[in-house]
Parts: sequence; structure tokens; C-alpha cells
Amino acid sequence: HVQLVESGGGSVQAGESLRLSCTTSGYTCGPSSACCMGWFRQYPGKEREAVAGIYTGGGGTYYADSVKGRFTISQDNAENILSLQMNSLKPEDTAIYYCAGARLPHCSQSQDDYNYWGRGTQVTVS
Repeated sequence: HVQLVESGGGSVQAGESLRLSCTTSGYTCGPSSACCMGWFRQYPGKEREAVAGIYTGGGGTYYADSVKGRFTISQDNAENILSLQMNSLKPEDTAIYYCAGARLPHCSQSQDDYNYWGRGTQVTVS
């Protein structure tokens, strides 16, 4: 049974930082079992949009233009923990953040390509 559980969301002031974590179980990603792990966010009434992703097969990453230079994605393969360090937060970063995973030969920024999802964690920046 695959589970992805996000944590670390909360309410902060603009300019502050948060670190999101996603713990996975029943789903192993690493150098020998490569997959793409990503963070998406969703605004009310909108579809989920890709924020950042990391390919465990080679460590390649992608970032949405809106978060480049402020957010950093990382994967602890030994602990199966995906993290998103978010610095210099802005009010427009306010959204529900989701962790997602997929066994792909490369990372995709389309939510339709991801098989596994967490329930989401709320991030509010004021």
C-alpha cells in the first residue's frame, strides 16, 4: 500500500521560510529504482501546478520559474523523504502543496503523469 504524507505546512509572514517534507511508504525511489518525485501546489478553483521535481535516477531537478532561486527540492533516498525548502516566501505562494511520485524515465511537470499523491499541506503567507 503506497502512502505519501506531507508535513511542514503552516502560516508565515512574507520573507520567512518553511520546509515541507513528504514521507513515503510502500514506494521506494532511489538510484536503482528511479522515479520522479515532485511538489505541486493548488490555488482555490485552479488545477495543480508543478512547483519542483527531482529525478532519483540522476538527481536532475526542475523548478517553476516563479520559485527558482527561492525553493530547493531534495530527496533522502535512505529515508524515503522528499523535502522542499521554501525561502523568501511571498503571499502568492499561498496554496495547498502536494507531494507526488511516478515511475518515469524523466521528470514530468504534468500532474496527469503522476500515480501517487499525498493529501496535501496548507501553506499560507501573509
